[in-house]
Amino acid sequence: MLARTQIGSWYFGWNIVAAATLLTLLTVGMRMGVGPFFLPIAQDLGFSRSLLSGIVAIGMLCYGLAMPLAGMMVARFSTRFVLLLGTAIVIGSIIWSVNARDPISFFFSFGVLLSIGLGFTSPVTLTPVLTQWFTRQRGMALFFLSTGSMAGIAIMTPVLTFAIEATSWQTTLLGFAVVFTAITVPIALYVIRDQAPEHADLRPEDIASKPSNRRAAPAQSLSFREAIRTAPFWKITLGLFACGFSMNLLGTHGMPMLMDHGYDAKTSSLGIGLIGLVAIFSTLVMGRLSDVLPRRKILAVIYLIRGLGFFALMVVGSHWELYITAAIGGLVWAGSIAMSSAILADIYGVRIVGVLYGSAYLGHQVGAMISSWLGGWGYETFGTHWVAFGTSGAILLAAAVIALRLPVQGFTLMATPKLAH
Repeated sequence: MLARTQIGSWYFGWNIVAAATLLTLLTVGMRMGVGPFFLPIAQDLGFSRSLLSGIVAIGMLCYGLAMPLAGMMVARFSTRFVLLLGTAIVIGSIIWSVNARDPISFFFSFGVLLSIGLGFTSPVTLTPVLTQWFTRQRGMALFFLSTGSMAGIAIMTPVLTFAIEATSWQTTLLGFAVVFTAITVPIALYVIRDQAPEHADLRPEDIASKPSNRRAAPAQSLSFREAIRTAPFWKITLGLFACGFSMNLLGTHGMPMLMDHGYDAKTSSLGIGLIGLVAIFSTLVMGRLSDVLPRRKILAVIYLIRGLGFFALMVVGSHWELYITAAIGGLVWAGSIAMSSAILADIYGVRIVGVLYGSAYLGHQVGAMISSWLGGWGYETFGTHWVAFGTSGAILLAAAVIALRLPVQGFTLMATPKLAH
């Protein structure tokens, strides 16, 4: 039996949360922040927007495919092993990318291998350890991963933009590899601990009342195969599809879209970064709310306002309109991923949440893949960004309706292979 890991009144699980948040900032900031690299790479290598969009799109799919694999490897080996393996792949892929000059080499290095490496060090790898270490404050703990994602957009987008303008996209990639390694390796070796203390973060009064709370017990008997045959899993997956479609569209084509509308590179990067900056603080509020209010309703509001924000981004005409739209969008930009993983843990229990979340997150990356391609192809074919950004807004509004059909917080499913509602 493990003793409750504390130093004084400080719970060690929060150290893991802090480390996971920092790793998420780097991985999501790089994979979802392709925008600063997009035009410099296309111009330097002579790629068309459609060609580079296709490479990024396949990369997003590889990022998603790596996630359920990472979830299974975490269960079989350890979080530490997967993080170190992912770091090694990131280093190798970046060295290859900066030396690649033809589409095939760049596709395999930047598109495939870098995506797999980042997938192995993504929030999906870190979600299982957090669900093990947190029960009472699980929503808040997982929301910090969303804070890291938003910090990645807020910090990495302008930082990468300035670094590319000051040096080159190759030097910026190599610099990222150095920083990423210097942070990830010590965290994997000295902070991450898969084995959580008994009762996790429950208070004495929570532990005393736990035997009378039998709501979560039936979900523990669900196998992965049974879980993916239930309706809530697919509703969450569809919502994550909309999330991935919108987030990656903004990350890849947000800056090119704003620059095509007359904004300079710095203004465009600050506008996109402002979304993430505001979201850093909003996640702290939503994290608290997610442990109090029905999570499905919070998720629906996130998708609704985010969808309206995509329509707004297409019609802004001045700097202050851009910044106001970005600030409002930032209030709800984060949280859909954390909320979805928390709902999965609520419904199906923590035993299979890693592989289940990794599988659901594949829907996120399928959406990311489609929007990466559609953003470039739609603009070159029709001469407008409305095709991709209008589609994103509509899909998000549909996701808001789907979210309202999810079970309420605390609902669990009996172990049955039938499709449940």
